[in-house]
Amino acid sequence: MTDPEHPEACDPAFSPGHPSRPGGKDGRGEGHGRGSGDGHGHAHAHGLSGASDTAGSAGGPGTATGRHRRRLLLVLVITLAVVGVQLVGALVSGSLALLADAGHMLTDATGVGIALVASLIAGLPATSRRTYGYLRVEVLAALANGIVLGVIAVVIFVEAVARFGSEVEIQSEVMLIAAVIGAIANLVSLLILQSGQKESLNVRGAYLEVLGDLLGSIAVIVAGVVILLTGWNWVDQIASILIALMIAPRAFSLLREVVDVLLEATPRGFDLDAARRHMLAVPGVTEVHDVHAWVLTSGVPTFSAHVTVADETWNERGYHAILDEMKACLRGHFDVEHTTLQLEPEGHRRLQPHSHP
Repeated sequence: MTDPEHPEACDPAFSPGHPSRPGGKDGRGEGHGRGSGDGHGHAHAHGLSGASDTAGSAGGPGTATGRHRRRLLLVLVITLAVVGVQLVGALVSGSLALLADAGHMLTDATGVGIALVASLIAGLPATSRRTYGYLRVEVLAALANGIVLGVIAVVIFVEAVARFGSEVEIQSEVMLIAAVIGAIANLVSLLILQSGQKESLNVRGAYLEVLGDLLGSIAVIVAGVVILLTGWNWVDQIASILIALMIAPRAFSLLREVVDVLLEATPRGFDLDAARRHMLAVPGVTEVHDVHAWVLTSGVPTFSAHVTVADETWNERGYHAILDEMKACLRGHFDVEHTTLQLEPEGHRRLQPHSHP
C-alpha cells in the first residue's frame, strides 16, 4: 500500500472486492493482487507531452498507424505496381470494369500514402499551442480517404450506366490477365494488413480498400470469363456497377468511425458504466461524475472524471492510494493509459454541486 508521506513510492494494489476486468479477462490470473505490472510511478504524460508520451514502451511509434508503417509502405508499393498493370490492361482491352478497378486501386494507393504521411506528422512533439500534438491528423486523413472512396463509387456508377446502349469492343484475354494479377496482389496486401486493421483507423481503411479491390478484381475476372465465352460485352458495365456498390458501404463505414472520433464519442467496446462501477468499488469513493471517455486517434483512448471521496476515508487511506488504485484499474481493466482524475472531498462537493453525469 502507498505511504502517504512518500508518494513517489506508489505501489497500487486492488482492494478486496474490486470488480475484475469486464469479460473475465483480467490479464493477471485469478484475483487481482498488485495493480499493474509496470508500476505506477509519478511520471505521467499529461498536457504538453501528450503526443510523444503516448508512444508506449521502447520508444516505438506512438499511434496505431505508426506501429504498422512498414506494412502500409509495402502495400503502397504493391498497389502502385498493380495500378500500372491494370491501367495498361484497361486501355488495351477497352474494359470499363478494369479501368474502374484501376481507378479504385489508385485511390487506395493515395489513401495509404496519406495515412503514411499523417502517421509521420502525428509523431511530431506537442507544443503549448497544440497540447496533444498532431495526433488527430491521422483521423483527418481517414476522413479524406472515406470521402474520396464515396466520390469514386458515384463516378464509376454513373459512367457504367452511361455506357448502356453503346457498343464497346472488349478484349477479354487482356482484361483477364490484368484482373488476375490484381487479385493476387490484393490477396497478398490483405495478409500484410490483417494484424493491424483492428488497431488503427487508417490501417483499417487501407484493409477495407484492399478487400474491396480484391472483390472488384474477382468481379472483373468473372466478367472477363463471361465475355470470353459469350461475347456479352454489356457484362463489363454490370461488373463496374457491382464494384461501385461494393465501394459505397465501405466508404460509409469508415466515415462513420471517423465522425465518432471527431465527435469524441465513447470508444467502441468501452463500457463507461462499468468503468464508473469499478471506480465506485474503491473504498471511500462515494461518487463519480463528469465522466468522459474518448479517442484522440486510433489506439489512443483517453478518460477523465471527477471523483468524490468521503472525508474520513480521505484522511485514513490517503489521497495517493485511492488515485493509484483507480488508475491501475483503468489501465489494467479498460486499457486506458492516459487518464485525468480530479479527486475532491465530500465537503468540497457539497459546496459546489454539479449537474453533469
